[in-house]
Amino acid sequence: MKAKDFNLQGQNGDHHKLSDYKDKWLLIYFYPKDDTPGCTKEACNFRDAINEFTKRGITIVGISKDSVASHKKFADKYSLNFTLLSDPEHLTIESYGAWGVKKFMGKEFTGTHRNSYLINPTGEIVKEYKSVNPLSHFTQIITDLDKLLS
Repeated sequence: MKAKDFNLQGQNGDHHKLSDYKDKWLLIYFYPKDDTPGCTKEACNFRDAINEFTKRGITIVGISKDSVASHKKFADKYSLNFTLLSDPEHLTIESYGAWGVKKFMGKEFTGTHRNSYLINPTGEIVKEYKSVNPLSHFTQIITDLDKLLS
């Protein structure tokens, strides 16, 4: 399946499009909210494993509906070494199927699902991860990458 295009602003104010990553491997991960326990753990795991991703030629991009200012604060607080994109209208989140009904403590609400998409250099989604565990997701991706790249 072809990856959906986007044009979103990053935490440093610059705009990013899918075409910026043409001819490169890209991991897009969608997450619910900056500076919350699960999202922080997931982001910090990606930060700490960045060398493992880089040596495999993978660029990581996180997307949530939080504002650019919120992303900047989150990235600075935890020294995140990858791009966070703001999608306040959640159009890109929806286009990737990462928006929908969620349940938390017995209540239903609409929000961002913790989904990730591994995109190859020709813009095809080669692996989709749904409702991931923020504590171990990065190891799952690295294992899959090793299989795909060998």
